[in-house]
Amino acid sequence: MKLIQRLGIFFFLIGLIAFTAIPFFGEYQLSEDQMTSIVKDIHREEMRSILSPMFGKEYSSSFAFVGEYNDLMAGYNDVLKAESKWDQVIWDDYSFPLAKAAVISPIKDSPELFLFLSIGLAVFGGLLYILPKYKNEPTGIKNNGVFHSSMKNKGWLGMLTGSYLILFYVMLYWFPAYLVNLVWMVEPISLVLSGNPASQWFLYGLIYTLAILVMGIRMFRKYRGNRYQQIRTASVMFFQTAFAFLIPEILVLLNQPYFDFKNIWPLDYSFFYDYRIESLTQSGAIGMFMLVWGILLIIVGVPAFTYFYGKRWYCSWVCGCGGLAETVGDPYRQLSDKSVKSWKIERYLIHSVLVLAVVMTVLTIANYFSSFGLLGNVTNLLHSFYGFFIGSAFAGVVGTGFYPLMGNRVWCRFGCPLAAYLGLVQRFKSRFRITTNGGQCISCGNCSTYCEMGIDVRWYAQRGQNIVRSSCVGCGVCSAVCPRGVLKLENGPEEGRINDMPIIIGNDSIKVNA
Repeated sequence: MKLIQRLGIFFFLIGLIAFTAIPFFGEYQLSEDQMTSIVKDIHREEMRSILSPMFGKEYSSSFAFVGEYNDLMAGYNDVLKAESKWDQVIWDDYSFPLAKAAVISPIKDSPELFLFLSIGLAVFGGLLYILPKYKNEPTGIKNNGVFHSSMKNKGWLGMLTGSYLILFYVMLYWFPAYLVNLVWMVEPISLVLSGNPASQWFLYGLIYTLAILVMGIRMFRKYRGNRYQQIRTASVMFFQTAFAFLIPEILVLLNQPYFDFKNIWPLDYSFFYDYRIESLTQSGAIGMFMLVWGILLIIVGVPAFTYFYGKRWYCSWVCGCGGLAETVGDPYRQLSDKSVKSWKIERYLIHSVLVLAVVMTVLTIANYFSSFGLLGNVTNLLHSFYGFFIGSAFAGVVGTGFYPLMGNRVWCRFGCPLAAYLGLVQRFKSRFRITTNGGQCISCGNCSTYCEMGIDVRWYAQRGQNIVRSSCVGCGVCSAVCPRGVLKLENGPEEGRINDMPIIIGNDSIKVNA
């Protein structure tokens, strides 16, 4: 079995190395016809003039191609900006589609082969490493060396993994033109599912889904003695694969709007943007159903489900961000900071993001119904600000890249506005709680160690107090790792749910359930 696992690591590393090397393959040569077919009509003449030095020229790498493109565009736009001719500036970034069209590489000719040699081998290697443990590893979770692991406790391997993830997210969000070979690699799958060429987001969605599926199998193995964890893992795997990946692509194939039925405002912060509203209202009955469905989830679905089941119904059973955190991020859950300082930062930061999302949305709706006479293009600037700092930098780069640095729920704890909304309902009007039996607690600390949301569960367990925290996502791992059955997830009457005993910290008195 050890040999099989070592082979798994070998194949995984080969796949990862191939995936990392593929963007550097090939040459680039742009023709005028390619440019004409890609650029919008209103920009075509200007772009023909700007990019004329690039037509027919051979570039040895994406860096050379994208570098000259950026220099030419910056030179054109800077002159217009200096003369305050803002309406003539070309704000659209065509670097990705032009680079994708111009690349000449073996990946473009044989995408299936390179897909197998990279993502395919990585998936195969991961499964080879995971599956043998079904037979050899005993059931039950213990503090079995996670704090002595270079991967799981901020060691060199964890730092390397985090750096790789951060770099990938930075390239994906802001420099996708350098990843066109990887996008070409998944082109056949995109054409089958949606009938459209692949984009960097399709590449990301495929990798995201496969990561959850493979690491979900690891979760089945790790928690194979716990029915709750098994069903919960199957749920996040299903919702990510079907609702977040396959169904939106199939909708596009059927000439319907791209729509993730489980993505809820304010996590789906662009739901009320003008182009989204117009896309849905102009798509007939199905589009109107999508619009009404999204609104009903916000004002009816979230409060109702959270009242009966707590925020776990979404954060631990449905959400794609939570699904990635619970599967791919599970090895890092013990790294979440349990300090009171972290708790205070969490409360202020996550609710500030929620307020920002609400304000942005209210202004967007008001501007939309005033035919953009209220604020003009100010809302577009606000959208760009939120999208860059919250939707990309926080949710993507920090939210996932920091798994090996700060635990697997950085985004969920400190930034997700939907988690904040769900948490407010759970804290003040919900039947969900985690009950504790203080008489049975032996203070082993497993529960606090494995709480991904930074809750010092042991403190509550030692005192026999119910855990009613707005941050708790009800993953149930604290209960799963308890050797004495002290903790239990329950949905019961609201009476007696909240205990008002305070935590005394220095001269401060802080409510345990705040």
